[in-house]
Amino acid sequence: MNPAMNRVVIIGAGFAGLFAARTFLGTKTRVTLIDRNNYHTFNPLLYQVGAAEVEPSEIAYPVRSVLRAGKNISFLMAEVTGVNSSKNMVTTDRGDLHYDYLVIATGSRPDYYGIRGAEDNTLDLNTLNDAIKLRNHILCSFEKASQCDDAGELEKLLTFVIIGGGPTGVEYAGAFAELVHGPLHRDFPALDLSRVKIFLIDAAPGLLAGYSRKSALYTGKKLERMGVTVRLGSPVKRIDNEAVVLSDGEIVRAATILWAAGVRGEALKTDLSPPAGPRCRVGVTATLQLAEQGNIFICGDMAYFEQEGGALPMMAPVATQQGAHAAKNILRIMKGQSPVDFRFRGRGAMVTIGRNSAVARIGSFEIKGFAAWILWLAIHIFFLIGFRNKIFVLIKWFGDYIFFERSGRMIIPSCDDGMKLFSVHEKVKRH
Repeated sequence: MNPAMNRVVIIGAGFAGLFAARTFLGTKTRVTLIDRNNYHTFNPLLYQVGAAEVEPSEIAYPVRSVLRAGKNISFLMAEVTGVNSSKNMVTTDRGDLHYDYLVIATGSRPDYYGIRGAEDNTLDLNTLNDAIKLRNHILCSFEKASQCDDAGELEKLLTFVIIGGGPTGVEYAGAFAELVHGPLHRDFPALDLSRVKIFLIDAAPGLLAGYSRKSALYTGKKLERMGVTVRLGSPVKRIDNEAVVLSDGEIVRAATILWAAGVRGEALKTDLSPPAGPRCRVGVTATLQLAEQGNIFICGDMAYFEQEGGALPMMAPVATQQGAHAAKNILRIMKGQSPVDFRFRGRGAMVTIGRNSAVARIGSFEIKGFAAWILWLAIHIFFLIGFRNKIFVLIKWFGDYIFFERSGRMIIPSCDDGMKLFSVHEKVKRH
């Protein structure tokens, strides 16, 4: 590569980081994309891994494969430990990298809102590894239940609590209910699965904030018919080991407690003091730059950006548009041009509830039921990264629809095992 090329470092291979990197393909820049994982995860389908609907490899794609066409782009699998803006340097556990321009797209992590015990006593659904752990956990719960003779322990093993009535909580509740009453019902014929209790709990008075009351009521009634007990207006006071304590004093004992109540920006150690937005997000200018450091751009879930009187949501369409826009602004600055303001162009939002059922919002117009479900299928297949993944997921969905079957019901090792092996190799190499 030409050493005179501008050096761009992108932190994070999520939607924002990946779309930023793809925008630099074939340009006169030296781009390094850094992530702790060597794959990109299609987060909108994480819940389907956790509900044994698809395999982990079908919603993840190797970063190097996505970017192999770009000779100016390299990938570094590393853990970012900090940013030193005074030296234009990113520090990682694999060494330091200097940059002329930096794009920070580190994504998000669960936000527990200060609820005592929530972080320590719940499962998450924020990463691919979280989804695998969740799937392993629920399958192990049914295996244990099939051999359990203690009535109290059996009730706890067959009680599942999902905290959060947003899209993640709703989609997982519906997919899990279908798993229980379909494939698992056939897998465990000796186990009375009518004893399974699935709770969806939220402090808000309605499901799916941002959708109409009519769509929220439709979603709640649909979940209830699927065997999910929806508890609204029920704030969580604390979460103990295998127990959820509500603000009214009620205690729900469950061996499985999933936290799906929200996320916040992923913290990153830096010498800067950028404007702090709600939920640990970083305030940015209209061009997605830091006000105090014009060569640093923030995009995706980390960026706090207001449009039309409100903050943009932490969702994939926002991240993809911001990532591409940040890259285009960097290219403009390199040409001596001024960066342009970002404006999110919303194409709508949608949530699937279960078989033949979804809600979709396009502008001020909402549709429900089978038509929304078909639209949801088409949109998610279209935006899934990798042609192979599109085909495999489509086949899985078709098979599930025709045969009421789920192929992902194996208890497999966690992704952490691979990282431990990676660390061992590094230690051996260094010695």
